[in-house]
Amino acid sequence: MPNMQLEKTPVREQEPKVRAHNFDEVSACYTDSEALNEANRCLNCKNRPCVGGCPVGVRIPEFIEKIREGDIPAAYGIIKSTNGLPAVCGRVCPQESQCESKCVRGIKGEPVGIGRLERYCADYMADKASDAENPVKNGHKVAVIGSGPSGLSCASDLAKLGYSVTVFEAFHTAGGVLMYGIPEFRLPKATVQREIDGLRALGVDIQTDMVIGKILSVDELFEQGYEAVFIGTGAGLPNFMGIEGESLVGVYSANEYLTRTNLMKAYLDDYDTPINRSKAIAVVGGGNVAMDAARSALRLGAEKVYIVYRRSADEMPARREEVHHAGEEGIEFKYLCNPVEILGKDGKVCGIKCVRMELTEPDQSGRRGVRPIENSEFEIEVDAVIMAIGTSPNPLIRSTTPGLETNRRGCFVVDENMLTTREGVYAGGDAVTGAATVILAMGAGKRAAKAIDEYIRSK
Repeated sequence: MPNMQLEKTPVREQEPKVRAHNFDEVSACYTDSEALNEANRCLNCKNRPCVGGCPVGVRIPEFIEKIREGDIPAAYGIIKSTNGLPAVCGRVCPQESQCESKCVRGIKGEPVGIGRLERYCADYMADKASDAENPVKNGHKVAVIGSGPSGLSCASDLAKLGYSVTVFEAFHTAGGVLMYGIPEFRLPKATVQREIDGLRALGVDIQTDMVIGKILSVDELFEQGYEAVFIGTGAGLPNFMGIEGESLVGVYSANEYLTRTNLMKAYLDDYDTPINRSKAIAVVGGGNVAMDAARSALRLGAEKVYIVYRRSADEMPARREEVHHAGEEGIEFKYLCNPVEILGKDGKVCGIKCVRMELTEPDQSGRRGVRPIENSEFEIEVDAVIMAIGTSPNPLIRSTTPGLETNRRGCFVVDENMLTTREGVYAGGDAVTGAATVILAMGAGKRAAKAIDEYIRSK
């Protein structure tokens, strides 16, 4: 009989006052008994609505049923058959708006904790030896540019089909946004590295410090014998507001701030990373990246951190869990406020001037606009400002690859099979959509891998 408790089995978390000063993971993994209790809440619905809400099609009721039976390796195998990064997705995937939003248990109570169970399986298997055999090579070569979630997903699926896959990564460490963008307290680097090591075990060659568009062009990859190319370079070009004071010392893009913190290990006391230890920081934006930057700033010693967001709490796009955790840790939210100037003294940030905003009536899409309230300017005293208002794709590959079409935002134009305007060149993830979620990027990588396989076999 299923467990009919209305709420999810809770996870244990560090106390807010403790975790605000360390980079250890906030939430603990389910214990065996907690996982079994949560798995027993699944109704094993006949029409599988949760699977339809998963961008990579994880067979959710099937893996949960294996947890119920106590066969965790089998549960993990079911997840891995469609999801190459279960330990990552179990932590950072917005399940509440995807698989869990379709869960029948959510009609009367909370949905099943699908993400928590996925993480449980991945963490349970983390130190277990894999007996998986390497696929037999089929004699075909594919190049993947970028080792973020879309690139890793594409590479994984192609490697399982027997392709010789080379992943070219511009940074010195593979993982893309999983490594440089998401903080240690949400996604430990060791967890990402485990997933990457698993990809190497499949036979995937990962080459770091390879800036495609400078060291090699896309055309040169074809000349080297690669029969198809997948571009998963993400959206790493930060956006700014264009207001006065953005060139002052102490103004960061969220990308720079998080990359310094993550890849350059500013979160470790024994690393001399060039990042200013600020006392008061304003983070501009309302997405998950803004939450990550604000919570990182707190852990790096800031005494006061503000989130400045031009809309209300209801419109904030960040995950509810992240907003909740940020509030618990003492971050102050300045809703319906928009920066108009960053204030400086001796070339350094000393404050931020904002104007109060008000919501307008909903437009045709149902979204409410905002407009400034006259004579409502005010100042916040800060010594650093982090801009977290979105990113765009880097123009390097599009500017060095003839015939590769992009839209007005600089994103690659693709068809339903992720094929670009160049034959044999596919793209997916943030390089196509602009900044989005890890799991959507992975779904695009999977679609591209399927299309690449069909393309090469058809030749």
